[in-house]
Amino acid sequence: MRHGGAANLAETDELMGAEPWVLAKVRDLATARKFLQTLATFEEKLSWHGVSGQTNPSGGNIYRGLYNIAIKSIGAARKKDPQIRLDWVIDYGEPMREPGFYFMNSPGNDLESIAGQVAAGCNLIVFSTGNGSITNHPFVPTIKIMTNTDRFNLLSRDMDLNAGRYLDGEPMETLGEEAFDYAAEIASGRRSVGERAGHSQAQLWREWRQTSKTAVVPKQDRAKPDGIPLVCRPIPGAPPLPLELRQPAASANRIRLIIPTSLCAGQIARMIADKLDANRPAAAPRYVALPHTEGCGVSGEAIDILEQTIAGYAVHPLSERVLLLEHGCEKTHNDAVRNFLGSRDIDHSSMGFASIQMDGGIERVTEKVMNWFASAPAGSFAGRASQAAPGDVSLCLGLTAQGDVPGDTATALASVAASIVGGGGSVIIPETSPLLRSAEFTSALFIAGPRATLSYGEIVRQRGLHIMAMSGDHLIESLTGMGSSGANLFLVHEGPIPAQGHPFIPTIQIASDTAISAIDHCVANLPAHERAASILAALSRTWTGQQSPKAQASGNVDFQVSRGWFGVST
Repeated sequence: MRHGGAANLAETDELMGAEPWVLAKVRDLATARKFLQTLATFEEKLSWHGVSGQTNPSGGNIYRGLYNIAIKSIGAARKKDPQIRLDWVIDYGEPMREPGFYFMNSPGNDLESIAGQVAAGCNLIVFSTGNGSITNHPFVPTIKIMTNTDRFNLLSRDMDLNAGRYLDGEPMETLGEEAFDYAAEIASGRRSVGERAGHSQAQLWREWRQTSKTAVVPKQDRAKPDGIPLVCRPIPGAPPLPLELRQPAASANRIRLIIPTSLCAGQIARMIADKLDANRPAAAPRYVALPHTEGCGVSGEAIDILEQTIAGYAVHPLSERVLLLEHGCEKTHNDAVRNFLGSRDIDHSSMGFASIQMDGGIERVTEKVMNWFASAPAGSFAGRASQAAPGDVSLCLGLTAQGDVPGDTATALASVAASIVGGGGSVIIPETSPLLRSAEFTSALFIAGPRATLSYGEIVRQRGLHIMAMSGDHLIESLTGMGSSGANLFLVHEGPIPAQGHPFIPTIQIASDTAISAIDHCVANLPAHERAASILAALSRTWTGQQSPKAQASGNVDFQVSRGWFGVST
């Protein structure tokens, strides 16, 4: 700033309790009031979701002595030197138009706050880390400053500067001068350690669904689904379930899965899966990773949902072997996942576990994961899934639609669901699916009114017809949740534009309009009484490996965990 530049301090909830430090030197009274009001508004919005700033510290923070948000905030606020005054208070991503020191409203989630800083105009990120965060922005250089020497030595290939030397006796003036010179070199074109590592992450501040003091769905009124399937009405003339759909899924649909336990582990999981997949024998199961946006700085309902989702995929019936990859400082780290699996009586003894931070950084954890998949006996995990999801070899269809469904097709889809349930399989429908707004579908299929029988991502324990609780109508969040519940085949009736599919669960897209292209099956020209049989035939072709859905074949897939009504970024 002495050279005419600007600095941007973010993470609103990580300044709660340190207001006197931030405001010890401030441009004017209006700026001070705006800062305090920003913190107060943030805390109020958190309260609408049933949490507070006290939920910000992670397990790693608490383990190392940051027992509450005030203690954590004292460290966070020290990023503003006491000689520097607070000049500006801006909202998330609001442009910085003048030199000076800025505070920007944002959550405590590292990547969400960095995305806002870049949008505001930051062209260099200086990131201090005690655990060894591997954060890198896709196009703005990130300088990672490690705060202790032992951890720097463990992660030296992924960190830029070791500030732990101050604790070892080196003067702050020397370290500060070195850091400034290094920053100037990076700003002048020298590549940072993260840029040379070739990986990055980005995440915008995700929507908080609860936007007023009035609860959308009051917690006390949300009864937990009982997991008992709904009674399915027999449908006269419904076609019998084809023999192929009574058999286990084709081996071509089997995979080996890497589940990142948080956003910050996501891209590393994908890089490792791609490397493994490039070297696998042609007939071997392919490797898949499931990057997502959660686990780093989320609170409230989002934590419960993410743990349930991870558990569901850890025992997914199409997964031959599963490894969980933590970043190392998230709330849903490996130990948290193991504890959750144990609380649900899920045996995790055959699963793999790896840590980017504790295993020594990107290169070392990549080597560890590759060795684990190479050394473990093929197929050894498959038997574990049946302990968590009885009847895992049976067809479990995730069924939904985008937009309104014509009456004849809705009736046919009800017949398809009835045939699968009658044949010993399961059907899962999101409670926000347009199908449940169709009188033709609901009157044909349900004896009583549909109600949620599964929480989001809850594993199916009893075969039959299920409705999965949902906090919105986002298709990818629906597919992700149904996959966690055990769906091993998806059927989506598409609207005008076909949507994305799931990363590894075959997603069959059908339409009732010949004008809709890039789908797998069209029923537009079929008589009403033939539509159900034709849909079952399309399912059979994919289930037996004869046909690959277009979404998966083209790589047009996505994965997104819901935050529910009350999950937030903290």
